[in-house]
Amino acid sequence: MKYSAPAAARNRVPIAEILSSELPKQGQVLEIASGSGEHVLYFAAQFPQLDWQPSDPSTEAQASIDDWAGEYDGANLLPALALDASAAIWPTEQADAILCINMIHISPWSASEGLFAGAKRLLDSGQPLILYGPYFEAGIKPAESNLAFDASLKSRCPDWGIRQLAAIDALAQRNGFQRMARYAMPANNLTLVYRKQ
Repeated sequence: MKYSAPAAARNRVPIAEILSSELPKQGQVLEIASGSGEHVLYFAAQFPQLDWQPSDPSTEAQASIDDWAGEYDGANLLPALALDASAAIWPTEQADAILCINMIHISPWSASEGLFAGAKRLLDSGQPLILYGPYFEAGIKPAESNLAFDASLKSRCPDWGIRQLAAIDALAQRNGFQRMARYAMPANNLTLVYRKQ
């Protein structure tokens, strides 16, 4: 059963614009927490020189990803993997880039820790881990919509919530990554590019 996330249709074009300058020219991109599968379907078509590996811990999401992939005529979109970012072992050891969209704020902190630990295992020096979503930044007044969203997330699950960018940067550094780029995106989101040192 295909799921549809309205935000995916709104943000896929601006995200793709960033990816065009940050992804490698060839190789495999591992998407963590692919959700409905709409993003990876679009990106596979936009970047046919790259192989795209979607993943999600949810069996329902995996089914949706593969159902969307059934509409794709290309050969560079792989079947969805059952992958929990917080797990110590991932079901793949191959990636030239890792992309994670809208996961960090709707998952426990252990998922972010596992994401960077997994990226450390899979990526070589200079290869990117690219994040997209809302973040709070020191010295920058947060948008009222992000404050309301953060409160809503925490009411649904105390372990969720918009993270402080400084905490993500520190986590990255502990795993041998450095933030190389910050892009302001629509709807008060950011795209962050970390590269393995």
